[in-house]
Parts: sequence; structure tokens; C-alpha cells
Amino acid sequence: MTISKTITLANGVEMPRIGYGTFRMKDHELAYQGTIDALNAGYRAIDTAAIYENEEAVGRAIKESGIAREDLFITTKVWNTDQGYDNTLKAFETSLKKLDLEYVDLYLVHWPKPTLVDTYKAIERLYEEKLIRVPGVSNFHEHHFEQLFAETTIKPMVNQVECHPSLSQDSLREFCAKENIVITAWAPLGTGIVFTHPVVKKLAAKYEKTPAQIVLRWQLEIGNIVIPKSSTPERIADNLNIFDFSLQNDEIAAITALNTDHRTSLNPDDGYNL
Repeated sequence: MTISKTITLANGVEMPRIGYGTFRMKDHELAYQGTIDALNAGYRAIDTAAIYENEEAVGRAIKESGIAREDLFITTKVWNTDQGYDNTLKAFETSLKKLDLEYVDLYLVHWPKPTLVDTYKAIERLYEEKLIRVPGVSNFHEHHFEQLFAETTIKPMVNQVECHPSLSQDSLREFCAKENIVITAWAPLGTGIVFTHPVVKKLAAKYEKTPAQIVLRWQLEIGNIVIPKSSTPERIADNLNIFDFSLQNDEIAAITALNTDHRTSLNPDDGYNL
């Protein structure tokens, strides 16, 4: 099976299947250099967030890369302390200024909070005003979507959640697929513990790929977008090299079967404490 390097979202926008994640890169030089290395390697999607405190560095890298803005896909997120209708609009303006951009491709509610409906209504307004190309959410369970569906008019088109072989999110992925919402997997490699599992090691040997490349390819095969993070140029490039092979159906199933419902971070229902 050949997998395209982009996926078509509900509104027809093409989103790259793999992006560069900048989580835990508060050091601006690290974030700047990592983003530059990713863009030079061929990435065209960059994922940041207000809470990462690196939007200025990401924006500087974008500008200095010389790549046409329309060829890039930039994601950022509204943090929990900025949620609510008016606060979200202000937070977006701040992020846009830090990124030094005229628009953002994808804007997400970072975590579900009691104010999630008002926050998302602000994102709907930004979408209608064409300041963002795609409205979305992050870390949402099914019941959070039910709240939105009851009180908003434009469905989120992306849900960015923790997903990896130890947390395959089968039920949530099925729900989102039914609602035409694309999953973006953060922490797509998990803790790396599955790299030593015989299933993954055997496939890595078979396809002459690294265990990380096998897991990232599995993510694409099950329909996800991925945003792996690395500050090492070689690994940044390796993570992108996942489009020249395919996994068989039984191999995909074998990796999915490694699921233990293990999270590396909070369950979104506990995210109210963030």
C-alpha cells in the first residue's frame, strides 16, 4: 500500500502525514536549530504551542528557511490558563505575533477544560475569519467531543492525542474516523520500550529499518499523522524516511496488539489539574 505524504482533512486542506514536534524545547536556540534541521531535511509541518515557550524561535526558523509560507503547515495551541472565549482570541493574537505569521494552519485547544466549549467557539470564529485554516483539539476523549457537537457548529478536524503501540487508542481512533476527525499522534514512539520487543525487532530486520521507523510507519498505516521530536539531525532525517516501504496487515495487527493502555502522561480526564 502506498501512503501519500499528506492527508486530506474534512475541509479539503492537505496536512502532511509527518511533522516536526518541538515539545520540551524551551531553549530558543535548540528549538530554532531543530526546526531549521527539520525544514532542511524535508519536513513541511511544524508543531508548537504557547506553553512550549518557543514560538518566537520557531517563527524565526520559518522566516530564515526561505521556504514559501504556502508550502508549510504550522500548528500551535491555546494553553489551559488562556482558555475561554475572549482569552483564547487574545492568546491566538499573541501566538501569531510571536510566530510572526499572518495565519496559522491548525489551532488546537491544548487540553479539555470546563471552558472547552467557549474556547472552541473562539477557534470557530478564527476559522471563519480565515486566521486559521483548520480548527482542532488536543487530548479529547469521545465525551469531550459530545460536548462540542451539542453546542458548536463546526466539527474539529484534528484531534492530537498520545498514541503509540503501548497506547493504540483503538476506540478513540474508531470514533474519530467515523466523525471524519484525523488523529495526530504525539509521543508517537512512546517511551521507546517497544523498540526491544521481538515483534518490532523482527520487522526492523526484515525491512532494514530502525525500530523507530517501523513504529512510525505503523502509525501511518493505521491512519495517524505523527509529530516525532528529536534534536539530532540524523534522527530527524531518519524519522522522515518512512515512505519507501509498507507493513503487511498481519504485521500492523501484531504491533497494535502490543497495546497495554500505558500512558506516558496524564489521562485527559485528569488534565483539568494542569
